[in-house]
Amino acid sequence: MNLVTTIITIALLLSAALLLISFWLPQMNPDHEKLSPYECGFDPLGSARMPFSLRFFLVAILFLLFDLEIALLLPLPWGDQLSSPLLTFFWASAVLIILTLGLIYEWLQGGLEWAE
Repeated sequence: MNLVTTIITIALLLSAALLLISFWLPQMNPDHEKLSPYECGFDPLGSARMPFSLRFFLVAILFLLFDLEIALLLPLPWGDQLSSPLLTFFWASAVLIILTLGLIYEWLQGGLEWAE
């Protein structure tokens, strides 16, 4: 057997083993919350006019901002191959500094406190 056949065989056996284990391991006792169409904790059949905390949106927006930051910084390792890698480093540092200052501001204003 050559190396390619051995690697493919090992990959297939490992995939099959993990697939079989994934069917046996999970606990199959879902509750009412898991079976509801929405997992955000709100009753989908209740009134749509119920007030809820705006802190939920603040945490969601902060998550999206930092997720977008990661997406913007992913091509950074290839930036050193450009004609001016210091400029690339400067702009990446500027993005990180602005987001860090925004996070510090939110923290000092108490916007990250979940319970009042």
